[in-house]
Amino acid sequence: MSQYCTFALDGHVFGVPVSSVQEVLRSQDLTVVPLAPDDIAGLLNLRGQIVTMLELRARLGLPPREPDAPSVNVVVKSPDGGAVSLVVDEIGDVLAPSRDAFEAPPDTVPASIRSLVTRVCKLDTHLMLLLDTERAITSEGMS
Repeated sequence: MSQYCTFALDGHVFGVPVSSVQEVLRSQDLTVVPLAPDDIAGLLNLRGQIVTMLELRARLGLPPREPDAPSVNVVVKSPDGGAVSLVVDEIGDVLAPSRDAFEAPPDTVPASIRSLVTRVCKLDTHLMLLLDTERAITSEGMS
């Protein structure tokens, strides 16, 4: 049974495989990159490693977070062996739902979202959207 690290974004619950998560950090100081797209929050110096901070709300087309609202960085491993930080609203639990709980996203979900959300998981009180971390952090998925 696979385990998923969950987090909240604009009231939605998302999950990524625990195996793709390097660490979870509270809000961090960042360096803004001039002329960067809206989904690039900035750069983070993570113990000497420069990490891109990806604003996941912007990537998914969700409304921006309030300026003083708290955020959390979910640092995931990138395909090239580096790391990328996903800026999210709130961290959740680690869940291990059964395989039967997963379904493909409905066709009514916009194609741009379906390319990043590969499965929908039925939990007791809500749905978890399973994020394809590789697509979410690669340039082909960037706006």
